[in-house]
Amino acid sequence: MRIAQVAPPFETVPPTRYGGTERVIATLTDALVRRGHDVTLFAAGDSRTNARLLPTVPEALWHSEPPLADVNPFWSMTLDAVLEHIDDFDVVHSHLDYWGFPLAHHAHVPLVTTLHGRLDLPELQPLYRHFDDVPLVSISDAQRDPVHWANFVKTIYHGINLDELTFSGGRGKYLAFLGRIAPEKGLDTAIRVASESGQPLRIAARKPLRNSSDPGVRADRHHYQHEILPLLEGRSTRFVGEVDGPEKNRFLRDAAALLFPIRWPEPFGLVMVEAMACGTPVIALRQGSVPEVIEDGVTGFICDDEAGMVEAIGRIDEIDRARCRAVAEERFSPDRMADDYIRVYRQLCAVETRAPSLVVPAAAAAYVNVA
Repeated sequence: MRIAQVAPPFETVPPTRYGGTERVIATLTDALVRRGHDVTLFAAGDSRTNARLLPTVPEALWHSEPPLADVNPFWSMTLDAVLEHIDDFDVVHSHLDYWGFPLAHHAHVPLVTTLHGRLDLPELQPLYRHFDDVPLVSISDAQRDPVHWANFVKTIYHGINLDELTFSGGRGKYLAFLGRIAPEKGLDTAIRVASESGQPLRIAARKPLRNSSDPGVRADRHHYQHEILPLLEGRSTRFVGEVDGPEKNRFLRDAAALLFPIRWPEPFGLVMVEAMACGTPVIALRQGSVPEVIEDGVTGFICDDEAGMVEAIGRIDEIDRARCRAVAEERFSPDRMADDYIRVYRQLCAVETRAPSLVVPAAAAAYVNVA
């Protein structure tokens, strides 16, 4: 098949450091290429891929100096690049959230969108009502709940590059937190839980971005300065910054457990699977996709509050680290993810062939909630 993968222009594919969406796109794209498909990746020009790369911006926007005040224009530029080459593809796979929905309505080839973010914001309700025929892929069943009536063709869990993450059967030396510093990620909870348990904590996190004009960035900075920094004083914690590649592998492999104290409806949580691939159990709060990714008592513990997380830390040795790795291989491999997406592509192409139209036909609803 001739497949277009359309990535956000924010970060390189794969990311140099932090960036879950771009890492998934890179893994999927390379898996499709290995299967012999003709894949074109629309992404930042400093991306690295085995597919054909069509740059949408010269370099990832997060690397710009000085920081950009507004990145929205670059979404339109990305979509324009896709439209210019639309005749070259059998299917277009967008990772641009709702920005690609109008193109899905008017393109003469099927366009499917994987949603990587939260869907519980009230302003999204009229949007998904209007575009209720656009084919969507959810990354967890929990992600669907706020707009469960939308045209979800399948839930496809992320796959990870298992070759980059090595198994360790040891007990681990510390508790780990890996992510970005934002209120919803719960680093303050991780610090308190580790302190209460008496275990050392290592923090591999991306600090808030520099763009002070973004209210979300300002909130993250306030959280870091006024809630996180005071907690770090005098505690057995070590801030190691952003990690990737071999650094991230060592960081997760040598941990006794990953703390995932999420405080929002996390759509997936790639770091949970990355930890499992290293044999490291996950201790998480019961939010969003957590019960779909973690099997309580098998690959980690699902908790309802901080006290439960402290108790779970005392039970880490009950988890079989080899089983954690086996589950990652069984459920979250690149091949499994690629197979799931290929089935979706073929289904949508078959619908388009039966009912040619500029609009993805209502017949696509036959695939809603296909497991």
